[in-house]
Amino acid sequence: MSSTGVERVGFLGPFGTFTQQALRTQPDLATAEHLPFRTVPDILDAVQSGEVDAGFVPIENSIEGTVNFTQDALAFDYELVIQREVVIDIEHCLVARPGTELSDVTTVHSIPVATAQCHRYLRTELPDAEVCVSNSTAEGAKTVAESDATGIAALAPRVAAELYGLSVIAADIADHKGNQTRFLLVTRDGVPAPTGHDKTALVVYQRADEPGSLISILQEFAARRINLSNLFSRPTKDGGLGDYCFIIYADGHVSDDLLADTMRSLHAKQARVKFVGSYPAVGDDVEAVRADTGSRWDDADAWLADIRKQIG
Repeated sequence: MSSTGVERVGFLGPFGTFTQQALRTQPDLATAEHLPFRTVPDILDAVQSGEVDAGFVPIENSIEGTVNFTQDALAFDYELVIQREVVIDIEHCLVARPGTELSDVTTVHSIPVATAQCHRYLRTELPDAEVCVSNSTAEGAKTVAESDATGIAALAPRVAAELYGLSVIAADIADHKGNQTRFLLVTRDGVPAPTGHDKTALVVYQRADEPGSLISILQEFAARRINLSNLFSRPTKDGGLGDYCFIIYADGHVSDDLLADTMRSLHAKQARVKFVGSYPAVGDDVEAVRADTGSRWDDADAWLADIRKQIG
């Protein structure tokens, strides 16, 4: 059992994906059993049913943006909570069986996201190669390793090449440098204790689609000097065209007075607010900013308390 009490973690398989590479960076989950699943919904189904204790899924890429099918699943289809986020650098490699040269490659296997991120390289170095779709980068590598065909390669992580006995023909071939992916660990329940450097994920439904509805939501955060690290709208799935909700990632923890007050106000004023988790954040430390904001709020409370003492 891991130190967090998680015995089984589902991740986007097969073995050797970037998802598993990110999962392996978490020392407290190293002793848990890592179970591969074919799709993100399969992972989340397993978490919700209790087949696994936690699920590990991709949520955002620095080049492609939000992974909408993961975000939508957490917002609309499942009652799960985020426990942490993990960010890793993404290095796409062209891998093939030992002895294969770049000039030998006629077919490349990978997922559309990976081939899109390496489009310039493929167009320049392998303009005549056929691109075949796989369910994951690791599955592409596995297909290459198990095939008897010649001239086939895959866009995959180094860990997949090592796992399936392949050679790296070309490394770090993405069109844009600094490629990173964010992953989430989700469970059925529980909120991690505050660390002073946290995020809170919310889904806010509008009471009415009318001018100023977004402003009214944002003002709740702005009035309390709460920074939003991400904000975007998504169709509600059941309200027809033009019916959108807002998915918000705010700096802070539900235990923080300021954020709790914001959530209370949103819940009272908007149609519905779904809490998706408060969890440790990755990135620059904003604890000093929050401390300053909290100090100002405390000063305002003290000022108001002094005034109220004069009543009656």
